[in-house]
Amino acid sequence: QVQLVQSGGGLVQAGGSLRLSCAASRSIFSDFAYMGWYRQAPGKQRESVARIFSDGSTYYADSVKGRFTISRDNAKNTVSLQMNSLKSEDTGVYYCNVRLLAADFWGQGSQVTVSS
Repeated sequence: QVQLVQSGGGLVQAGGSLRLSCAASRSIFSDFAYMGWYRQAPGKQRESVARIFSDGSTYYADSVKGRFTISRDNAKNTVSLQMNSLKSEDTGVYYCNVRLLAADFWGQGSQVTVSS
């Protein structure tokens, strides 16, 4: 079991930046498959935004490539998502996720609202 606690998010104008962070309750980077961020816009399904894998490789959805950067801090058991050049379509609730020993764990969600 692991608990994920998110911080960050909020309201920003289009073109601005926000940072999301997710802290795990224990060390996970020795046995996790990947850690990442999903988002869910109003009326839409939850979608994967970015992932960082155990080997350090990353995945980004096409819609955020070049604007979002995922990173991890092994010492602090955190993963972060730096979001730049935000667009109104980035609005939604962002969830931290970790795939750990074939099980998924989720953060509590953070609202990101981008005003145009």
